[in-house]
Amino acid sequence: MENNNTNNITSEETQQELSEILQIRRDKLKALQDAGNDPFEKTKFTRTAFTRDITDNFESAEGTIVSLAGRIMAKRGMGKAIFADITDDKGRIQLYIKQSELSEESFAEVRKYDIGDIIGVSGKVFKTKMGEISIHCTAVELLSKSLRPLPEKFHGLTNTELRYRQRYVDLIMNPDTRRTFEIRSAFIRHIREYLDNRGYIEVETPVLGTISGGATARPFITHHNTLDLEMYMRIATELHLKRLTVGGFERVYEIGRIFRNEGMSTRHNPEFTMLEFYEAYADYKDIMDYCEEILSSAAMKLLGTYELSWNGKSLDLSPGWERLTMAEAVLKHTGVDFMSFESTDDAVKAAASIGVKMPDGKSPSWGDLLYECFDQRAEEHLINPVFITDHPVEVSPLAKRKPSDPRLTERFELFICSSEMSNGFSELNDPIDQKERFQRQAKMRESGDLEAAMMDDDYINALEYGLPPTGGIGIGIDRCVMMLTGSSSIRDVILFPTMKPVE
Repeated sequence: MENNNTNNITSEETQQELSEILQIRRDKLKALQDAGNDPFEKTKFTRTAFTRDITDNFESAEGTIVSLAGRIMAKRGMGKAIFADITDDKGRIQLYIKQSELSEESFAEVRKYDIGDIIGVSGKVFKTKMGEISIHCTAVELLSKSLRPLPEKFHGLTNTELRYRQRYVDLIMNPDTRRTFEIRSAFIRHIREYLDNRGYIEVETPVLGTISGGATARPFITHHNTLDLEMYMRIATELHLKRLTVGGFERVYEIGRIFRNEGMSTRHNPEFTMLEFYEAYADYKDIMDYCEEILSSAAMKLLGTYELSWNGKSLDLSPGWERLTMAEAVLKHTGVDFMSFESTDDAVKAAASIGVKMPDGKSPSWGDLLYECFDQRAEEHLINPVFITDHPVEVSPLAKRKPSDPRLTERFELFICSSEMSNGFSELNDPIDQKERFQRQAKMRESGDLEAAMMDDDYINALEYGLPPTGGIGIGIDRCVMMLTGSSSIRDVILFPTMKPVE
């Protein structure tokens, strides 16, 4: 039995040992091929059961003949008998392989099988004297030869970077990793079920466009050879989805890949998955209700509880989440009351008094200062779910103004554990106002702000045909899965995160 931890192969001795193991496995494969028994020529194996079918239903399965297939994860020889554990995508089960049940040649071949090999077996379900549910095998077949040893079984694949680069080994060795991605898949199914049951239609919109729009973010740029065009990978699906609402799809959603050419951290990956949905004749308060229902019901449905732990914080996702305006949040956590200021100068002095800094070269407005005070001094305190509402118009180019205060918009962001989880608003449907805001963003872009929005003339054209009052939202799937699984890094919830190539 091999016992090689390949996580950190640094010494010359370990490298040599690994090379010897690789050669031994290749020699075993060649011997099989020379004997006319090439495992890679096998095209199919018919299974009649999975491991969990047997372990969860032993009373009805006991004594029946079953066929299973899976990867060898452990193997122990005891004279004329071999015990082995195999895993499939449902679980793990023990095999009992007795010499008298197989031909002499077959039993000798089984002895040569390695940890990691994929086999198919047939046999009777029984329970050993030690009480372990097992398969008494009457036939064993090698279906695929593993030419590389798995990491040492007691430690698994523990090198974090290697786990991300070799996710396939991570999934083999670490059940918690598999569980994370099972929860991710179940969460996405839950979203679809929630929206489909409310009459939404799922659509797909372009990944490539001649402009980037729908968010303030730096795009990836590529080139279309046939059209000889510079194109952008989408930073949001928003503007296309709202075009569809103009066209009469009154409830529409997309779960799609988004690309933003920005920094990488435990909460940011250059490509990530976003849910966006839009509903005609709804406003931002309705959309907040939907957002809360989706996430709180997901916690109960997938985990059986509203009580979660994430990044060392205890969270309560019970329905009835707090809602604060941005100004209220700043007042609560800094003592600065932006709604009382009569001039921008007052706001500048107040922001400076609590150590808030504005981006270089920016001449701040009242709204800019409110946003920076929130971002730099209040956001870090938002642990349990809270909707922050009424953002300044300067930082909300696609949101409808509040009728009661045109400095603000009917926008919200959901924060949990100091992380932004969603962003939504009552959609701006005034084409004249929208064009003016695009023009302001375009000037910011010309001044060097590569995250500012571009002018989208076709979207303005669509609005001129008439967008009904509409509420919409974007929800980051990856961060939601981080929360549901207690993961500290976004790379833990993306199967193949972006990584710098190994030199």
